[in-house]
Amino acid sequence: MNKIDYLRISLIDRCNFRCQYCMPEGTELDYVLLQDLLTHDELLTLLRDVFIPVGFRKFRLTGGEPLLRPGVVDLVREIATLPETEDLAMTTNAFLLADLAEDLYQAGLRRINISLDSLNRETFDKIIGNRGKSRWDKIWAGIQAAHEVGFDPLKLNVVVIPGVNDSEVEALAALTLDRCWHVRFIEFMPIGNANLFQERAWIPSEELRQRIRDRWGLVESRVRGNGPADVFQIPGAQGTLGFISQMSECFCDRCNRMRLSADGWLRPCLLNETGQIDLKTALRSGVSVVELQEKINYLVQVKPDINYKQRDSGTQEGVYGRTMSQIGG
Repeated sequence: MNKIDYLRISLIDRCNFRCQYCMPEGTELDYVLLQDLLTHDELLTLLRDVFIPVGFRKFRLTGGEPLLRPGVVDLVREIATLPETEDLAMTTNAFLLADLAEDLYQAGLRRINISLDSLNRETFDKIIGNRGKSRWDKIWAGIQAAHEVGFDPLKLNVVVIPGVNDSEVEALAALTLDRCWHVRFIEFMPIGNANLFQERAWIPSEELRQRIRDRWGLVESRVRGNGPADVFQIPGAQGTLGFISQMSECFCDRCNRMRLSADGWLRPCLLNETGQIDLKTALRSGVSVVELQEKINYLVQVKPDINYKQRDSGTQEGVYGRTMSQIGG
């Protein structure tokens, strides 16, 4: 059985972007009220007294946009200094990163993933739902700040949407040639915008790999991360190319993660809503940490069945109850 030791933690479901693949235009979202979010103390209690004792050692902070969470630098410091924390990372859209990169690094964060779905300003703003002044330059400034501070690895996440940004695959891959940056191409999923998914579908990772292979060549990389990406490298490049192929190449057998939403729901599988546990309500109603450990241990044991047997069904109704921003990505 694959070791389950990686927890993705959503700090907040709000975001300052409205990406097409995450929050469909025209959809009204009921954001979690501040009092319904896990507090810093509750989150630290769950990590220290529940998740770590059952074997979780790797943590990634997500959202929404995690940098919108009040006190995020202090929270990073608290998690980074837990003796059992082996790895702490963050996924961000980088809009606020230029001003926070140094503080986050000093607090103990060392790895960061930044969403960059296009190098073209117009395409980028279309994807993130921006109709005002372009935000691309501010994102690029955040990426540069993270690079200068010393985040390593610095990863760029690209959700490939057919007919929207798939023509930029080679240009995005070229960012790895003379920089020690790691670009991750992610297949578009039905969560968050089912209508767009039905309209555009997804491009198999192997098709993207072949395009890059035809241009420069492509070899498997010795570099491996904590996630499910298949990692390759353009010969002679400083960085790497990762392919997260959740639609075309099921990696359930390698899945080592669970997801904790900002309001305390523990979800064992991204593509399936079966088996979720409401940890916040349990914690606030006085359920002991020992009982919570038992609940999570059970979920760890049944996770392979949830992944393999129920992954394709997704939900009983065929509709996901939460968007990607509400789940935590």
